[in-house]
Amino acid sequence: MGRQYFGTDGIRGRVGQPPITPDFVLKLGWAAGKVFGEMVKGRKLILVGKDTRVSGYMFESALQAGIIAAGVDVGLLGPMPTPAIAYLTRTFRAQAGVVISASHNPFDDNGIKFFGGDGFKLDDEVESRIEHYLDQPMETGLSQNLGRAHRIADAAGRYIEFCKSTVPSGFNLDGLKIVVDCANGATYHVAPDVLRELGAFVSTIGVEPDGLNINDHCGSNHPGVLSAEVLRQQADLGIAFDGDGDRVVLVDRKGVVLDGDEILYIIARHRHSNHDGCTGVVGTLMSNHGLKLAFDSLSIPFERARVGDRYVIESMRKNGWKLGGESSGHIVCSDLTSTGDGIVAALQVLKAMSETGKSLAELTAGMSKLPQVMINVRMREKVAVVDLPEIRAAVADAEAALAGNGRVLLRPSGTEPLIRVMVEGVDTELVHRLASQVADAVKKVLP
Repeated sequence: MGRQYFGTDGIRGRVGQPPITPDFVLKLGWAAGKVFGEMVKGRKLILVGKDTRVSGYMFESALQAGIIAAGVDVGLLGPMPTPAIAYLTRTFRAQAGVVISASHNPFDDNGIKFFGGDGFKLDDEVESRIEHYLDQPMETGLSQNLGRAHRIADAAGRYIEFCKSTVPSGFNLDGLKIVVDCANGATYHVAPDVLRELGAFVSTIGVEPDGLNINDHCGSNHPGVLSAEVLRQQADLGIAFDGDGDRVVLVDRKGVVLDGDEILYIIARHRHSNHDGCTGVVGTLMSNHGLKLAFDSLSIPFERARVGDRYVIESMRKNGWKLGGESSGHIVCSDLTSTGDGIVAALQVLKAMSETGKSLAELTAGMSKLPQVMINVRMREKVAVVDLPEIRAAVADAEAALAGNGRVLLRPSGTEPLIRVMVEGVDTELVHRLASQVADAVKKVLP
């Protein structure tokens, strides 16, 4: 069965526009309850968490009602990072976890994504089964068969302890000054506490969510804010998360921003140099070619997957590798957790700093990124432009100009109505010019 609603990361869109409406989310909760309820004969439980968007209250209530109507209990987590919900789904032995979030998108977007009982994103078959029930009439069970709801009061504390458990018991951050930007999102009440409890002096920005300011000129989407604050406070480093906490970028003491490619390199190189080892790393089509060259120099196998953490994880599991991620800062350490986790990834970098005594700049010294430019071309409606003759010609011209010393990639976003135009090469000026040319060609064919 095909999928009508599910994209690369659940179901996402503008609040109030189908399918991100209360009536649809009510039906979605019921459909999910039916599918996961059929998987077990005993206790049936689905956890529900959210980020800090104002619309989260509305969709939390709708999901809760739908799941209960299907005869499944609901554990309400409140505002929690996406990776925390994956972790808690496993530890509570729930059949599924549901996240109400649009990740790095602005506040007027929202979405629903699911984890299975193992803490991994759902496979296509399960999503198709949920969509099958979405096409059926919604039926409420008998009163004695309805589910019940309860709030899990200690969810934040449980997740904080889990994060701390991903580094050695004697590990501490004593004397380290860290600025943390939580994007006014789901990490606002956990990330600073994790770092403080490990001994760091923590200064915070983006920790006053009001339902409307999530990702608003803060967080990993806007690292310049953090960079300026690190310099102003003369901090050792900065850490920025996105709205739901599954992405992270870092800033070194000189204000230089490190993206997901550099974070992957630091973690892989450190693991490769000690007893943990690093058998291979998965990146994506968007990963900088300089990352591959750096791994080649270390004899660390590297493979590109399609963009999206589900595809990164699929490739990791296929190869038996424990590390993968995206340049956006979505880093997966599968020996520690089942999905991308910004806090866990940041702790792995801090562990490398602590054990080597090196700064972030020193830890990335073995990697030189090729100039890469990405232009997002927004569409009013989704159009399959990649295969149009005019676009093929524009891409071919750009590739000819690069003369084998770079690459061109066009990719529709899986979460927003965008075409991402990426050009990479050795000549910065040429890369910028070619990216603009291809982006202009895309704009011309859009309705």
